[in-house]
Amino acid sequence: MLTKRIIPCLDIRDGETVKGVRFVEIRRAGDPVELARRYAEAGADELVFLDITATVEKRRTFAELVERIAFQINIPFTVGGGIQNESDVARLLDAGADKISINTAAVRDPGLIDTLAARFGSQCIVLAVDCKQEGNISRVYLNGGRKPSERQTQEWVREAVQRGAGEILLTSMDHDGTKNGFALEITREISEALPVPVIASGGAGTPQHFFEVFREGKADAALAASVFHFAEIRIPELKILLHQQKIPVRLTGKDNDYGSGF
Repeated sequence: MLTKRIIPCLDIRDGETVKGVRFVEIRRAGDPVELARRYAEAGADELVFLDITATVEKRRTFAELVERIAFQINIPFTVGGGIQNESDVARLLDAGADKISINTAAVRDPGLIDTLAARFGSQCIVLAVDCKQEGNISRVYLNGGRKPSERQTQEWVREAVQRGAGEILLTSMDHDGTKNGFALEITREISEALPVPVIASGGAGTPQHFFEVFREGKADAALAASVFHFAEIRIPELKILLHQQKIPVRLTGKDNDYGSGF
């Protein structure tokens, strides 16, 4: 059985790590380079960097910060925000990213997924999906959760995978920052329907929530931000607890170091 991944997320605005609740109420969370280094040392399996206002502000994700973070870590590194074309992807990969995350640009031009997958490989392409429940349907939102689209979540992720997306980063806007648990139902539905890994995002508040999203939500990975940034959950302790509950996770020598801060 493949190990389940624990992934801290650095939401970046104006060069700083920030975190909000349901994509609003933003507060600062620290220096992204220092956070990235400490997460890698604490045993995080991967790191996600999202420039959360790049699309709205119509600018490119800043490669210099990506390069500084990549220099500090030795774990897979996904970068997203404001990516529009092949040259944006090439620039970020050159800066040290291992994978790129696309969202709004892919919804507006689904063929972008085909183009990027053909040039860089599906393993490099992560489709980020910000979704919100509206009655009986789950709708995809654009521009950092500011604008509803016409796409329904389930049909969009299926199309994206057919076009070449190699992984899905599924964020429930209804759960984001609430610390009440992940969106188990839609995570399970999408995980069981797709042949690619699904990263669950939005709602982590306790170690039990991670257990639930792996066991009940069938997620391949779980992403969180504030509970890690503010040391409410420490990655080494979380992994040991998951291991004790028979969830396969990657354990390292540092997983016994509770004094690391993360």
